[in-house]
Amino acid sequence: MSIQMGFQSDDFGLATWRAVFAEFIATALFVLIGTGAVVSARSALEGGNSASFIVAVALAHGLAIALLVAATAKISGGHINPAVTFAAAMTGKIKISTGALYVAAQLAGAIVGSLILKTIIAGPMEGNLGAHALNVYNGSGGLLSSDVGDGTGAGLLVEGALTFVLVFVVFATAMDPKGLAHLAPFAIGMAVLVDHLIGIPLTGASMNPARSLGPAVAANFWTDHWVYWLGPLIGAGIAALVYEFVFMERDEPTRSEPIATPEPSPSPSPTPAE
Repeated sequence: MSIQMGFQSDDFGLATWRAVFAEFIATALFVLIGTGAVVSARSALEGGNSASFIVAVALAHGLAIALLVAATAKISGGHINPAVTFAAAMTGKIKISTGALYVAAQLAGAIVGSLILKTIIAGPMEGNLGAHALNVYNGSGGLLSSDVGDGTGAGLLVEGALTFVLVFVVFATAMDPKGLAHLAPFAIGMAVLVDHLIGIPLTGASMNPARSLGPAVAANFWTDHWVYWLGPLIGAGIAALVYEFVFMERDEPTRSEPIATPEPSPSPSPTPAE
């Protein structure tokens, strides 16, 4: 593992800026779709089946990230998440300079996506525009008011654990040369989906500081916002280090090669001189 700084002029070429723009667009679309699903599902299912709300929001986030990772993987790597970029930079998978540009683009894209949602959604439906809050779910038919957040320690642990799952899957499929890269978008989408099924009743299931920042800016809602930065960054960092040192660096056969004990070699015979 070697961290790369990458602040040379060659590191800011056209390919880098194309990748940065792809991260901006993909994150804007992801936040627009994800927060839009929260607002629409909450309105449609108000007083209805609480399980339907969780499933609808989880599907929207999981399918959106799968589609957008597939669309941008060959351009930028399909990070769409500052926590993923942080994990990639700290393990040398991406240069620090490029990672900083990625994060800036992701945050800007998230804010733009939320502002677009605020523009197109009718005022009475806005609520907090899908901003995250702790213990947001009352278990009996809908969301609690966003100003009741508590349990920051538990929220930090939840966000860290959920992000660990996501980043571990990212490294195993998209960043490991032995990984099943062609399945990475699907696997990453499924990780986001199942994390939402667990995390929506607890923290809203962010795993992504950009996803939390966009609606927080648009709705001016900042309660416990720091949890949605620190938790994902800790979880992503731990997942990256675990995969890098326990799995990525092993000197072992690839998955397509059988693991077998080599047969003993016969004694070497003299080689005739050429």
